[in-house]
Amino acid sequence: MRYLVLSDVHANLEALTAVLDASATQWDQVLVLGDLVGYGPDPNAVIERVRALPITAAVRGNHDKVASGLAPVDSFNHVARQAVEWTSGQLTRENLHWLAALPHGPVPVDAHTEICHGAPWDEDAYLFDERDVERERLSLSRPLCLFGHTHVPSIFRIETTVEAMLPVRGERCRVPLDNGSFLVNCGAVGQPRDGDPRAAFGLLDTEARALTIVRTPYDVGGTQAKILNAGLPAVLAQRLPLGR
Repeated sequence: MRYLVLSDVHANLEALTAVLDASATQWDQVLVLGDLVGYGPDPNAVIERVRALPITAAVRGNHDKVASGLAPVDSFNHVARQAVEWTSGQLTRENLHWLAALPHGPVPVDAHTEICHGAPWDEDAYLFDERDVERERLSLSRPLCLFGHTHVPSIFRIETTVEAMLPVRGERCRVPLDNGSFLVNCGAVGQPRDGDPRAAFGLLDTEARALTIVRTPYDVGGTQAKILNAGLPAVLAQRLPLGR
């Protein structure tokens, strides 16, 4: 099976459209790793576009939880709070209910793969380095766990020790999934934070046992204009071309 891996779209329709265009014919099913909304200006359009895809498995993200009323906004900073409160007011009833029904991770995909948003032991945890992974490595239930949340492409290989295979750079980065277990973040579709403003996504080929992290440009200016016209915090527009 060939999967398209989407994470952290954050209501960025231009980025999602560019990813779907760039990956056309390269996948059969879709894995959604959470945070479809928050920060960006098109929450309903993004949800509707994703709902129309052939999804094998999906999990919620922290912004999805808060926007749909399943968790308080207390843990969010001022900018994130403004954005998620705006998002909650924009969501249609149907899309809000669909978002609220997304399961928390981890969710198994098959015998080899599971998906989560933050970490398999805590959907809100951030996995930035080997120490984060080492602390709870026994929580993995599959050889491959795909995660998001940090907006930074990351590859951790787990054998007797945890190895961070970093940095992930370039248009395509192929990860052969052999010799150990793996925790992989394919990066953010809608708000990358690794200094590369291009949308990031993954292509998982289960038959070849390989995962490719891909970057593609999108209409950043179009998204910026929508953010400002919606009255969302200007910093959300300013950060996009910086990849921060």
